[in-house]
Amino acid sequence: MKMESDTFDHLDLQLLSALEVDARASFSRIAQVLGVSDQTIARRFRRLSAEGGLRVVALRDAEALGQDQWMLRLRCAPDGASVIADALAKRPDTAWIGLAAGGTEVVCMTRPRSPGDHDDLLLGKLPRTPSVVEIRAQQLLHRFYGGPTGWLRKFRALDDDQIAALRPEPQAPAGPARIDPEDEPLLAVLERDGRAGHPELQRATGRSESAVKRRLAALLASGAVYIDVEYHSEILGYSRAAALWITTAPAALHTVGEALATHEEIAFASATAGPSHIVVTAVVRDTTSLYGYLSGPLGRLEGVQHVETTPFLRRVKQLTYQRPPR
Repeated sequence: MKMESDTFDHLDLQLLSALEVDARASFSRIAQVLGVSDQTIARRFRRLSAEGGLRVVALRDAEALGQDQWMLRLRCAPDGASVIADALAKRPDTAWIGLAAGGTEVVCMTRPRSPGDHDDLLLGKLPRTPSVVEIRAQQLLHRFYGGPTGWLRKFRALDDDQIAALRPEPQAPAGPARIDPEDEPLLAVLERDGRAGHPELQRATGRSESAVKRRLAALLASGAVYIDVEYHSEILGYSRAAALWITTAPAALHTVGEALATHEEIAFASATAGPSHIVVTAVVRDTTSLYGYLSGPLGRLEGVQHVETTPFLRRVKQLTYQRPPR
């Protein structure tokens, strides 16, 4: 994969890739690995944040925590889709929301933290929304790609030695993936800023610096939480995205999913329960590239029986939601 941008360069891609390896790494550590000054990294980080949509946030890994995740497809009246998408984006249990099908469909991933949250959304609020014409909900069963595994690694902007130098020291999980009630103040800060310093985390939790470090390390090591990076793929030259709903032969489900995970275009792939067997998010340069992927790498996969393509007209929310200017 190649980055094509008139505004951002290879060093920006390396910085984003370094943050994908360890989003809490210090600027000095990243600078040393990339062979530039601390000031250069700090300046690039600020510019990417201001112009490239860069956000670093902590996420709860629903799959590791054994919590349900759902992909929703909401067919809406044309004048209501944008309003519904924005309303969903304000919820803390949603992500990856896009307007599709010419602005008449909302695609949304939900991560309800309790069955009550899921029931409230699917059985309560959405069916009573006049603009919603049809609701299709597919439960995510098995993640092939995405979550803690980021798309940027497919650019290979860092070599193996650089990745090894950035990767945090592995720690053996102290127990199963679990988030305790006393972890909530810590996560509340990190969900706003995944690079928040230990003094800020101390103030929020009332714990000592050593206790904060130990608990955060335990949450990350168990897989309950990971620090993720959000950015606009357009700054890399990839301006189009689409959800692909793939039907496979039952015996080919896993092999197709594993193969999709290796494709450069795929940023997310999961087995689903519902009309389709796999849902993926494909990120490409343009419409021509999307056609090339559908007719080429995807079309050649043995076991794929049917593909429905839903190009995104506009991405409303990735990991965080920035309210549109009035």
